[in-house]
Amino acid sequence: MATLLFNKPFRVLSQFTDPEGRPTLADFIDMPGVYAAGRLDYDSEGLLVLTDDGRLKARLASADSRTAKTYLVQVEGRPQVADLERLRQGLMLKDGPTRPAEVSLLARAPGWLWKRSPPIAPRAGKPTSWLEIRITEGRNRQVRRMTAAVGLPTLRLVRTQVGPYALADLKPGSWKAVKGIR
Repeated sequence: MATLLFNKPFRVLSQFTDPEGRPTLADFIDMPGVYAAGRLDYDSEGLLVLTDDGRLKARLASADSRTAKTYLVQVEGRPQVADLERLRQGLMLKDGPTRPAEVSLLARAPGWLWKRSPPIAPRAGKPTSWLEIRITEGRNRQVRRMTAAVGLPTLRLVRTQVGPYALADLKPGSWKAVKGIR
């Protein structure tokens, strides 16, 4: 069984082929038979777990498994206490209510975080803030939709952990093999 941790760069698809010719996992990983356990949007970055173990893939990606996923999120604006509480309690999105999230306001981006290319270009006069958000589901663009619902559009999203797997010191575009879990 093979399990890989990959630091997916910005503007790379979480699949191995693309009829439009955009960058994909195949540009970075040459290991047949592994597939992403969950997805990260084209414009999101960070940890993607790939495996050839169907049970592990289901455990990490299934909404029913409630596997925790942690994200660093740069948002436009300054969150108020009420905004953070709404995220923590769960809120209503178009596809239904979210489960409660763990949310922390960070003083700044962590020192280990790489610069994005191209860099974020905040709107003039608009401050930005950093949040750490942990959810136990993973609907399409969920974190982005959650922050937008409280008036804090996401500018940058970096997944740092999926269940027991952490990004640690992996640089963008790098991967490493790890032991699968049961």
